[in-house]
Amino acid sequence: MKASESRYHQCIYFSSNALARKIEKLAMESWKKLGLAPSHAYLLMLVLEEPGVQPGYAAEELQLSPSTVTRLLEKLEEKKLVVRTTEGKLTNIYPTPKAKELYPQMKNCTREFQEKYQALINEEEASRLVKSINRINDQLP
Repeated sequence: MKASESRYHQCIYFSSNALARKIEKLAMESWKKLGLAPSHAYLLMLVLEEPGVQPGYAAEELQLSPSTVTRLLEKLEEKKLVVRTTEGKLTNIYPTPKAKELYPQMKNCTREFQEKYQALINEEEASRLVKSINRINDQLP
C-alpha cells in the first residue's frame, strides 16, 4: 500500500516516520560497505573535517542529543576510529589514522546515497524537500 492511500496519510507523524524509515534504509545500504551506520559515519566525517571538535558542538551540528553523541563516540572508539582527549573541563575528539584512510570512501558513500535518492525523486524535488524539512525543523521547538 502506498503511504498516500493509508488512512493516516494526512498525519505528519505517520508520514514523516514512514519517509524517515525509507531514507534510513537507503542510507544504510550506502554505508554498509564501510561497516558504519549513517549516524556513526556523519559524526566521523565531522571529526575528520574538524579535528578536536567538542561533543557538544557535534551534538548541535548533527541535531542529536549529547547522550546520543556519547554513545556514537563509544562505538567509534571501539572501532579505533576516534580518540577523545580531556583538557581541563573540555573534551576534544580526534580522528585516528585509520579514520583518515576511510575519508575518501566515506565521501563516495555520501555521494552514492545522494545519487540513490535523487534517482528516486529528481534532484530539484530532493533539494526542495530538504529545504522544506529544514525550514519546518527550525520552526519546531
